Amino acid sequence: MAPAVQDRLPFLASPPAPPPPVRERVRNPSLAEMLRLVGAATVDPAAAADDDGSASVFSLPLPTTPGHDAVAGGAGAVNGAGATAIIGQTVHFRLAFSSLTYSVRAKQRGRGPAGLPLQRRSDRVTAAAAAPVAHAPRTRALLDGVSGEAREGEILAVMGASGSGKSTFIDALANRISRDALKGAVTLNGEPLTGTVLKSISAYVMQDDLLFPMLTVTETLSFAAEFRLPRALSPAKKRARVQALIDQLGLSAAANTIIGDEGHRGVSGGERRRVSIGTDIIHDPILLFLDEPTSGLDSTSAFMVVKVLRRIAESGSIVITSIHQPSQRILGLLDRLILLSGGRTVFSGPPSALPSYFAEFGFPVPDDENRAEFALDLIREFESSPTGTKPLVDFHRAWQQMHARSPGQQGSAAADQSSLVAPTTMSLKEAISASISRGKLVSGSDVAGEAASVHTYANPFWVEMKVLTKRSAINTRRMPELFLIRLAAVVVTGAILATVFFKLDQSPKGAQERLGFFAFAMSTMFYTCADALPVFLNERYVFLRETAYGAYRRASYVLSNAIVTFPALVVLSLAFAFTTFFAVGLAGGVPGFAFYTLAILASFWAGSGFVTFLSGVIPHVMIGYTVVVAILAYFLLFSGFFINRDRIPAYWIWFHYLSLIKYPFEGVLQNEFARSGECFVRGTQIFDNSPLAVLPDAVKARVLASISSALGVGISADTCVVTGRGVLHEVAVTQLGKWECLLVTMAWGFLFRILFYFSLVLGSKNKRR
Repeated sequence: MAPAVQDRLPFLASPPAPPPPVRERVRNPSLAEMLRLVGAATVDPAAAADDDGSASVFSLPLPTTPGHDAVAGGAGAVNGAGATAIIGQTVHFRLAFSSLTYSVRAKQRGRGPAGLPLQRRSDRVTAAAAAPVAHAPRTRALLDGVSGEAREGEILAVMGASGSGKSTFIDALANRISRDALKGAVTLNGEPLTGTVLKSISAYVMQDDLLFPMLTVTETLSFAAEFRLPRALSPAKKRARVQALIDQLGLSAAANTIIGDEGHRGVSGGERRRVSIGTDIIHDPILLFLDEPTSGLDSTSAFMVVKVLRRIAESGSIVITSIHQPSQRILGLLDRLILLSGGRTVFSGPPSALPSYFAEFGFPVPDDENRAEFALDLIREFESSPTGTKPLVDFHRAWQQMHARSPGQQGSAAADQSSLVAPTTMSLKEAISASISRGKLVSGSDVAGEAASVHTYANPFWVEMKVLTKRSAINTRRMPELFLIRLAAVVVTGAILATVFFKLDQSPKGAQERLGFFAFAMSTMFYTCADALPVFLNERYVFLRETAYGAYRRASYVLSNAIVTFPALVVLSLAFAFTTFFAVGLAGGVPGFAFYTLAILASFWAGSGFVTFLSGVIPHVMIGYTVVVAILAYFLLFSGFFINRDRIPAYWIWFHYLSLIKYPFEGVLQNEFARSGECFVRGTQIFDNSPLAVLPDAVKARVLASISSALGVGISADTCVVTGRGVLHEVAVTQLGKWECLLVTMAWGFLFRILFYFSLVLGSKNKRR
């Protein structure tokens, strides 16, 4: 192993290598500024092409900004002097973080091969950062005193090995860790960020591409624009903004291609990643957080993604991203780099300072080796040593202190830039308002003037519900096989029941068979609703991503989900009712058929609500199916078919009233048997369910006459012994009428959707504790 850093301290006295010249970049306009410049909200067809061949929306002329030369063909002629003054005014944002520390309780579930506690991959720390087993603390620091800053127009990248704390660091800055658990301070322009303001001015791009598979690229970005852009912006300008963003992301060739999934061919992996970024930057955020946006991509796709981030930063945003082993040309696009190991900082500065930093440490970077790969390899080597990365951490602290005392020799572009840029004196509210006035379209902001204010949501409740309903309807319509399979299952089940229970007669056996038909039919309605379980589970993480930063209200999602679901339930109800009602020979005519259809629809409504609620509580499909099937079996057991209500033990009677199948089952029984004039047992039919049923009819008649004489009641072969209401009394269906049962069944459906809403509120908290 290399000597300790104390043996390398003479390097601290040697003058560091002269800093490379800071690349001067002209601040490119935001999308909103571009829309103002072109007036008609269209993309300039004459814009110069990017390196990847796509027209750049940032090649439009801008007025002179402080510290830079005017771009050729200034914008003053477009909107006049007044507009030029607003757009040309530079508003600087500075995100500062100091001493960020976050610890979690260590889980002692087992021992690994090296004697370290076995943890989940996301919680794993390096061997060097862990204490000896005998002195293992009860808590483990995922972040340990991380400090630094990020400025407008820059990309701050966080790099490190797996388990080094990159994602935790991004979550800490993005307010995804509870403030009670996170120690340290995160400020924007010197002011703490509240959750509401942060949601409105920032975006968080998750590592996974969470998109609807059957929507095209244009549709995906258009729906994001509807959610995040202010209602005051006209539809034409929203469409122009979407088209400009497609050009910015280099997605023009794939604009009309669906996103795709395992069963549907769609866009490539790099294009999918850029679409995922686009959905979160449609509102032109001031702060953009990304969790490993290049993960899983080839070098070319990764470079194109970082180039997109470069343009976003140059449009006036602060971009903070975690990145894993970037290529040399990706490093050239970054402004600041933080290297983490075990949650501690081992390097902080511009990527160009890496060679001088490690040269001073005593490990110069070879000329033919990638600086990032060299840094990661060296860190891993230290992590495998007995001392861990402590020498690097100590050297970084000393290196920072030395250059803080000698700003003229600092190999950091940040110091050079800070000497050119005056410190921000604006308050955070004033800076946001000025930023909106110069063209940054913050979600929910009033873009008409300088007194722009930030709101939690960009659109009112009914607009959100309309857009969500439209999106779900399009996605569902493009996968008709899901509904057709469900319709086929319902029709086939109805056909089987219709042929098994074909034309039931009015006899004791006919009455018993009707009871069996209704019990099976009503339970089938609930079991066929189980296919709704994966619907929300597939959308769960899309929902979490969109609601985490205020794209829409949770109540809007719940209502739109119910609206999109209901038409399919109507079709299924009519299909089953037409298949079974007339073939089985149920009573009641047209009114009876109407109520029968409504009872089926109410059952579908309650069943889909129940399954939807469980999907909000149980995040796993297989566990969800197991729970649904088990609970529905219990509902059927206590519905009153297998055992009458008055025969259920008192300690289980509460489950009888909770059974969802009880109420539609009793409702259709009331609809069938509660009519006057219906008779199901006449004369000698009283012997049908007894050993006397095998006697000849003549013998039955003599026995019936003897019983009639003994009772003193005239009972003939045509005398009605048991009416339909008698059947209801025998099965203890006497408490509620049929309309009351229908209303209770519908109420269950509404109740479960209310519970679904609360499960979303309680279960969609994306903060670590």
